[in-house]
Amino acid sequence: MTCYIADSAVFIMGNYDLDSSLIITVPSVANELKSKDAELRFDLAKERGLRVEWPDPEIVKEVQKMAELTRDSEELSKTDIEILSKALEYRGRCILLTDDYAVQNVAVQLGIDVKPIAQKKIKDIIIWHKQCIGCRKFFDKGDICPICGSPLKKKRKRSRKEKSHPDLKKKT
Repeated sequence: MTCYIADSAVFIMGNYDLDSSLIITVPSVANELKSKDAELRFDLAKERGLRVEWPDPEIVKEVQKMAELTRDSEELSKTDIEILSKALEYRGRCILLTDDYAVQNVAVQLGIDVKPIAQKKIKDIIIWHKQCIGCRKFFDKGDICPICGSPLKKKRKRSRKEKSHPDLKKKT
């Protein structure tokens, strides 16, 4: 039987029809629930069998490395990293439920099955970099150009159809 790793959007949107005993999430998801309705959905799911588990610290490091490779690390919250880590731990057995495109981008490259909640699923994997708006040079990270001091703007470095990142294949 398939299980699901739930991002906070599952509880915020509330439009899922799943057996709560098949859902796993991480403790920090509760911190992202701002509305009373979302908190109530989370509490009800816990009463009905939702499993709340801490992510493995070693897997968290692996997810952070992949997020650095894709340059999505600036977009991902601590909770996003933990959700991705839990999904990687259950890779092949669970589906990650999320609408967050940065989370989806990293997940697909880690070989995690993803299902959106209310949005469309990403079509392409994107690798980001930054371009100076002044001198037009490209950089992997930062907010200010080290050459001319102008702001850096996020741009697609490349994209490709869904498949795992080649660096991940070497490790596993």
